[in-house]
Amino acid sequence: MKVLLQRVSQASVSINGARVAHIGRGLVAFVGIAKGDTESDAHYLTEKLVNLRIFPDKESKLNLSALDINGEILVVSQFTLLADTRKGRRPSFSQAAEATQAEELFKHFVELTEATGLKVETGRFQQHMLVEIHNQGPVTILLESKI
Repeated sequence: MKVLLQRVSQASVSINGARVAHIGRGLVAFVGIAKGDTESDAHYLTEKLVNLRIFPDKESKLNLSALDINGEILVVSQFTLLADTRKGRRPSFSQAAEATQAEELFKHFVELTEATGLKVETGRFQQHMLVEIHNQGPVTILLESKI
């Protein structure tokens, strides 16, 4: 399981011109689910997501987490994080989980994130989305449950 985090001042998701999700200061979490990923992967990455100290304190040092600042989280499913580009010119997504399994684990990840008490919004699974991100810093970090 992979989560690509972006620290944002705000972000939103629109589908067919209608905004379906919006957050203020916090994190956008693009979630890629691989074959063999389990609920323990989701637990591990949820803990990392909300506790990672990537927000500045009063001295501008990265000492605060999303929990510390009561940040908001936008979670977006993104199977393309599992792209294998080692051969040829077209990415292979053979390591991505099947849609049914991925959607179930994605929902579990969202539930775990909501259980932290932070405001959580989501994109829509298997939908074509326009994701607008105001990346702050910029700060972009890749988290993986398996290395």
